[in-house]
Amino acid sequence: MKFIVKKEDLFDGIKIVERATSMKALQPVFMNLLIETVDKGTIRLVATDLDLTVTALVDAQVEEEGRITLPSKTLNEIVSKLGNKLITFEMMQGETNVNITCQNSKFDIIGISASEFPPEVYNVDLNDNECFEIELKPFTKAVRQAGFAAAGYETSNLLSGIVCDISGSVLEIASTDGNRLAREREQINNKENKTKQLIIPAKALNEFIKLSAYIDEENVKLYTEKTKLIIKSERTTTISRLLEGQFPKYNQLIPSESPKEAIVNVSQLISALERVSIMVNEKTSIVKMNFADNELTLNADTPDSGKSEEKIDIQYTSEPLLIAFNYKYVLDALKNISSEEVKIGLNTALSATVLKPNSEEDFVCLIMPVQIR
Repeated sequence: MKFIVKKEDLFDGIKIVERATSMKALQPVFMNLLIETVDKGTIRLVATDLDLTVTALVDAQVEEEGRITLPSKTLNEIVSKLGNKLITFEMMQGETNVNITCQNSKFDIIGISASEFPPEVYNVDLNDNECFEIELKPFTKAVRQAGFAAAGYETSNLLSGIVCDISGSVLEIASTDGNRLAREREQINNKENKTKQLIIPAKALNEFIKLSAYIDEENVKLYTEKTKLIIKSERTTTISRLLEGQFPKYNQLIPSESPKEAIVNVSQLISALERVSIMVNEKTSIVKMNFADNELTLNADTPDSGKSEEKIDIQYTSEPLLIAFNYKYVLDALKNISSEEVKIGLNTALSATVLKPNSEEDFVCLIMPVQIR
């Protein structure tokens, strides 16, 4: 194998795929990137942890065909520190050592044979009958805004997934961990009027959001193949397992209206929460909020450290209400609201609270309060 590649092109390719490598793999080959020649002008980079696989095509001048896997972390460090010049990769037939040269710099890396890298993780059959073409910007925006409420990646149940529901011209993205719920709706151009609901692991979609910065096209294609989802652009492919089962009927949980309502400046509330939470009890993360007479009072206290309080002006004319939340949940919701003001729908101290932008955006977040002892 021998090819010559621009440093910038190769480094971008590594950044696209490297996060899919497994850092705790039982098989060392899954800590490596697969590098293989595709044709005279292209190489392919592949990384996988078996749950998520990412591939990237990189322009290169291929002189000899071949394939090898190289340690992801080492390769990244080498390429990042090389000058912005042409880099030559060369591996003699039958060997696993790769020589990397760039001007006066030379490296010799020991790889693992590509035969140990299972081709089925990235060689998938693409069925156009099971394909959706979707606009990249509304898709990534919806995932950013509504994907944060999924349960932690270490859980394998449905709540660690993000629902992607396509129906007519509406894309709906939603997630919940049982304590909070987020939902975003975006208008899309669904020419064939297809409908589909997928439950995609949050990790896979969050990684796709990061690599989407390298995608120049307006649209990407979503393929489903048995229990897999494939998100394909011209130069990148993201392959994830799908979660199977019945996701909670989250729309039924969102109240259509609330008996009490406050309108609050988003940036002021974020700043106040960040200051007050300095004195929060780290075991509970509870901040108390007292809504009364166009004023919101925030309180936090830790028996061993002390307490904090801050007041901000708001629009609120209903009867006073004292309610408490895990402040991190409130901050997550506020940081995904792009309007200047948030509309907070309240009921009782133990009822779910609704946060919506005070604008035309179709975003909603539901947060369960914490009982005040």
